[in-house]
Amino acid sequence: MPEPLQPTQLTKVRAVLFDLDGTLYHQTPVRARMAAELALAVLRAPRPGARIARALKSFRHLREDLRALGHASESLERLQYVAPARHVGLQPEELARLVEEWMVRRPLPHVAAAARSDLASTFAALEQRMVGIGVYSDYPTARKLEALGCRKKVSLELCSTDAEVNAFKPHPRGFLRACQVWGLEPSEVLFVGDRAGIDAAGARAAGMRCALVGRERAPGVPTFPTLATLFGAWEPSLWRG
Repeated sequence: MPEPLQPTQLTKVRAVLFDLDGTLYHQTPVRARMAAELALAVLRAPRPGARIARALKSFRHLREDLRALGHASESLERLQYVAPARHVGLQPEELARLVEEWMVRRPLPHVAAAARSDLASTFAALEQRMVGIGVYSDYPTARKLEALGCRKKVSLELCSTDAEVNAFKPHPRGFLRACQVWGLEPSEVLFVGDRAGIDAAGARAAGMRCALVGRERAPGVPTFPTLATLFGAWEPSLWRG
């Protein structure tokens, strides 16, 4: 059983900030389907297909290294492509086009199919309680939220590569930017993610309460199997309204 959610200084929750990938939809089937698409591309055209596969692998791997930068002095939007592009012999702009195609556009139908079954009801319940809904991801949010059919419910969208953030999780800058835009204290915001070392660590660094959905665990952070069980366990008196 998950740990009961506990209030912090009796402050009510006025907004919920969600991670996107793995939190609002199930990421494993999306990755599996995209791996199958990529394998088919390699079979159809071995040399260019293999080049695409190497480029995407390099991008995912070397992008993770940028977490150690904290708040970057250069633009992360460009910086994320520089080292992996050099590693596979591409220009950053060429790699950006591949990422756009294979990691943004092509996965959208699979993202829609992998939406959490309780996503719509969760957002509707929060809206009914007059609780703000935001999404903060290390990747762009707009098209995925549109594919999930919930973008109109979201009042705040943030990406780590936004100029106002320019820091990957678990740096607290993006979490605090959400509070700034909402005009709320961190203690008035609940962050919901799926990764202990990134989502939970970043929320804690920003002074936010946090809950995880999925299988990962973090000391002192409650973990729930679904969004419905998370919000069903939250004491109603803690909500705004």
